Amino acid sequence: METVLYWLARGLIALVEALPLIWVARLGRLGGGLFYFLDARHRRVAGRNLALCFPEKSAAEVKALVRENFQRIGESFICAIKTSTMSAAALERHLEFVRVETLVPKEAGPEPHSRVVAIGHFGNFEIYARAVMRLPQFQFATTYRALRQPALNRLMQSLRERSGCLFFERRLDGDELRATMKRKNLLLGLLADQHGGQRGLCLPFFGRDCSTNPAPAVLALRYKLPLYMGFCFRLAPARWRLEVGAEIPTHVDGKPRPVEDIMLDVNRALEAAVRRDPANWFWVHNRWKTLGRKPRPEHPPEPNDVGGEP
Repeated sequence: METVLYWLARGLIALVEALPLIWVARLGRLGGGLFYFLDARHRRVAGRNLALCFPEKSAAEVKALVRENFQRIGESFICAIKTSTMSAAALERHLEFVRVETLVPKEAGPEPHSRVVAIGHFGNFEIYARAVMRLPQFQFATTYRALRQPALNRLMQSLRERSGCLFFERRLDGDELRATMKRKNLLLGLLADQHGGQRGLCLPFFGRDCSTNPAPAVLALRYKLPLYMGFCFRLAPARWRLEVGAEIPTHVDGKPRPVEDIMLDVNRALEAAVRRDPANWFWVHNRWKTLGRKPRPEHPPEPNDVGGEP
């Protein structure tokens, strides 16, 4: 079965590579619309999450948002395949960049200092790595969770790694990530909107407590790096805006802030981005399925699972 899935995936990739990006986006929306009708379980999850986060919206408005969200997800997933194979010159016509220059430090030097960027499942989130076309000073890096099928996982990683971004498996590559953090020009993007499991911090998101993975705050504090927010907004079919948000303070009066305070700011920034375009976020993920725990301030959690759980 894995072999069959692998060759089906190879065939889909070959088809997507041959099509113009706008056709790929429209095909993805059709596929997402189909899954809206077929996938009742995730349709219920998305509807429940949206209704709880936006109680002011009517049932009809929530239903319309869920359907648009499925179409956006289908569009994003299949476009991620196409954009991973496109040249920087071809892709730049489909991208806007907002405030990315704020990541480059003002101080002079042969290499910029490294940064941590908390990102989320917004728009075509696989495209974050392609921002290197505007920030060639940095070596991009991120974490991922491997697929259960080794052959499919290798195929997916072969597409992702075309960008030149470094990828670290969340559960297995902790030592390699820690060694890489010593570089002076690293831009590390960490997905911060997934639930953090039992080891995450219990923090509010849209007014409801949930488990929040502390890795962006922990790594920024440990390696004394600035922490920023990053977002991908879908503007139209096959058009996206990569936007750098405000810097999240990690120190006050020269002293480190508590990890939970930093991650609370991260959650607030993510929430504001969701409110800007509710259909742009990954609502089919059950963000609130665990509450996490309150760490002892003198013993912040270790980022062994640096990317949270799916």
